[in-house]
Amino acid sequence: MNLADRVKTLTPSSTLAITAKAKELKQAGFDVIGLGAGEPDFNTPEYILNAAKQAMDEGKTKYTPAGGLPELKAAIIEKFKRDQQITYTPSEIIVTIGAKHALYTLFQVLLNPGDEVIVPAPYWVSYPEQIKLAQGEPVVVTASEENAFKLTPEQIESAITQRTKAIIINSPSNPTGSIYSEDELKAIGEVCLKHNILIVSDEIYEKLIYGSTKHTSVAQISDQLKEQTIIINGVSKSHSMTGWRIGYAAGNETVIKAMTNLASHSTSNPTSIAQYAAIAAYTESEVEVEKMKKAFEERLSKLYNWLIEIPGVTCVKPNGAFYLFPNVKQAVLACGYSTVDDFVAAILEEEKVALVPGSGFGAEDNVRLSYATSLDLLEEAAKRIKKFVVNHATK
Repeated sequence: MNLADRVKTLTPSSTLAITAKAKELKQAGFDVIGLGAGEPDFNTPEYILNAAKQAMDEGKTKYTPAGGLPELKAAIIEKFKRDQQITYTPSEIIVTIGAKHALYTLFQVLLNPGDEVIVPAPYWVSYPEQIKLAQGEPVVVTASEENAFKLTPEQIESAITQRTKAIIINSPSNPTGSIYSEDELKAIGEVCLKHNILIVSDEIYEKLIYGSTKHTSVAQISDQLKEQTIIINGVSKSHSMTGWRIGYAAGNETVIKAMTNLASHSTSNPTSIAQYAAIAAYTESEVEVEKMKKAFEERLSKLYNWLIEIPGVTCVKPNGAFYLFPNVKQAVLACGYSTVDDFVAAILEEEKVALVPGSGFGAEDNVRLSYATSLDLLEEAAKRIKKFVVNHATK
């Protein structure tokens, strides 16, 4: 069977691959600690579950508008006013089947063959693949660890060509947890305005920020930048609702209308019950969200300290999301491996700890660890990794 050319260049998700291997070992009876999954380990808050149950009991199980329930759009609009002090209209919002679907739909309506999108590396694994599926060209620009994995305006300027259509800014970032400051975003925004480049601002981790750091959306900096930005967000990470599949995009009405038209012919509406649950997520108290955030902050601090005690491992300490992205190049060399992928595979095989190699994120010398699991398991995982490195490095 001949497949379409568009899918022949796709790279399998390294995150899903390592998670699948870890599950396979677990099913075989091994004590596996999985640090690969990109989802909170907390259940969805009870008030959100109750809202979904109520929706089902009231028969709200039918089709909704393809672009989302008006009530949910209203809740999203209020969230933007409350959190970012920016105003959208219902025609500037589309509710999607997770933030991933919002990104996919955006690239499908935005890109023509050969259009370029600047993708900062390290990047979330699906950005380049989604751009390619839309017949666009991902232009990967590597952000240095010395600059906390954040691109500079100069790097962006040098990557722009006549075919550049957009740039992706993911803050807080998956996989690095790095966050762009308001000044940094302002400087990047000036470059994008100068060259008329659309900013795709992926803010799915905006609620998971620690310490005194604050989240700034590039769209809230000025009216011009708001018009130049499509915000991608959702409730998956902030409210531990990954399986509910509710995301959204906010921005230019023409773009949002095109996305809605495409959704009406592809997926139709997001699940009605999940939409009612998301309304509760954005209209009720965020006490449970704050509890989850506090737990993540403690895990970040402790896991970071455990990791930097491992020989050959260095790490930029992030302020957001729930990932650490240590550089393990020296540990890999000391243990006699040629690639991080081989190193990660050996740790899973010998010590039963599942990490995600940085190659899938455009960073060959790093690994991604999710701290969306208990402190006890994180401590045990760090001990096993250290044991592996010490034992192999001394052979």
